[in-house]
Amino acid sequence: MEKKEKTYILGIETSCDETAAAVVANGNEVISNVIYTQIPTHTLYGGVVPEIASREHVLKINQVIKKALADAEMEWEDIDAIAVTYGPGLVGPLLIGVSTAKALAYAKNIPLVGVNHIEGHICANYINSAEPPFMCLVASGGHSHIVRVDDHTKYTIIGRTHDDAAGEAFDKVARALGLGYPGGPKVDKLAKKGNPNAIKFPRASVGDSPYDFSFSGIKSAVLNYLNGAEMKGEEVNKADVAASFQMAVIDVLADHTIKAALDHGMKSVALAGGVAANSLLRETMKERAEAAGLTFRCPELIYCTDNGAMIASAGYFEYIQGRRADLYLNAVPNLKIGER
Repeated sequence: MEKKEKTYILGIETSCDETAAAVVANGNEVISNVIYTQIPTHTLYGGVVPEIASREHVLKINQVIKKALADAEMEWEDIDAIAVTYGPGLVGPLLIGVSTAKALAYAKNIPLVGVNHIEGHICANYINSAEPPFMCLVASGGHSHIVRVDDHTKYTIIGRTHDDAAGEAFDKVARALGLGYPGGPKVDKLAKKGNPNAIKFPRASVGDSPYDFSFSGIKSAVLNYLNGAEMKGEEVNKADVAASFQMAVIDVLADHTIKAALDHGMKSVALAGGVAANSLLRETMKERAEAAGLTFRCPELIYCTDNGAMIASAGYFEYIQGRRADLYLNAVPNLKIGER
């Protein structure tokens, strides 16, 4: 397909607990980006409640989309395509976004593009002017992958977690420390006050898979440490626990990603996903990448957590490849990277 000077994509994201919409031009120029977060609602329950999340999406999605268009100072006639997350994620929230996008595509006679949520996170790097090829660490509450990005729509999984995702481990340790939800940012904040070398937590490797992860062991090690201290009546320095746990996870994430990039002849590494907002991970990845002679990229913080701009970016590259979704598009909660 011949590219226009400016191709405008409306991106819609509702895979979990953010209702988001954005208008992006040519996959990298954010015209508007609107996010309604449900964190205050779900904090009451210590985590995301899918039924409540779905209801909140129903209440907010039309307002969020209207604001995205208003902030971009655009009408529907200016939009070239609607991109929507159809997986992976929670089935109820996904269905709200998919149903809304299909209704709008039909009513406004605008092409529809289905987007993989994880590929959307990777594409957030294009907003920060990254260009493929690069090796990308995708770390979030539900996913931990090392992905070789050969082109804007070509992905190969090089490494993956065998059990807990990194973000899941952060959330469980945060709960054990009594920090509440969401766990990742709270562990990151507390860790700044602690000593990352105070406690020796394990750095897990997975047999003969040098790029894979396993975080259940370190999560169990933290819980055992806390339980042991409680049984002995010893006082726990929570900041030291948070800092030591965080360093152990980040050591593995960074080292495996850098090794994968070097082994595969890549000259650049990138971060993506909610855990990419972690300050120590960003610093550590940058230091180790540059020490290895690699260029490092990561999205701005606002594009690390779930947002519509990353979906619009991914949708743009699908759109110019000529890919379209029909009105039978459905939610696929377990959608894999690279599936079409």
